[in-house]
Amino acid sequence: MIRRFFSSDEVAPDFGLLILRVGVGLSMAIFHGWGKITGGPESWERIGGSMSNLNIEFAPVFFGFMAGFAEFVCSCFLILGVLFRPATLLLAFTMIVATVNHVNRPPDAQGAGWSGASHALELAVVYLCLFFTGPGRFSLTMRK
Repeated sequence: MIRRFFSSDEVAPDFGLLILRVGVGLSMAIFHGWGKITGGPESWERIGGSMSNLNIEFAPVFFGFMAGFAEFVCSCFLILGVLFRPATLLLAFTMIVATVNHVNRPPDAQGAGWSGASHALELAVVYLCLFFTGPGRFSLTMRK
């Protein structure tokens, strides 16, 4: 039985997806999403102001809330494997906006440039890959 987890048969990839979903999902939800979702309207407005980098100037409170929603609620969906593909798309979009935000910061600002954007860009790639692979067998959807 233990050998199945270390082989290339059908169990190992699903187990790997479970570890990835739980690890990335918990990290995003706890370290990034919780603070945003509980930050309130003032925080949401500041965060949503990042949409101006995409020439979207309206509803910053809504977009800030949606960033918190994606980073917390969609990360919980990611962990459970529920509404998986919509959740990964929202998370990928949020990370793309974060990447653009970091790249557009003044050079002397904290987290400016591509080095500041690297974490968000890497997570965007992870979420897009997960979109295409799906949650794996070990999820609440329990597909074969």
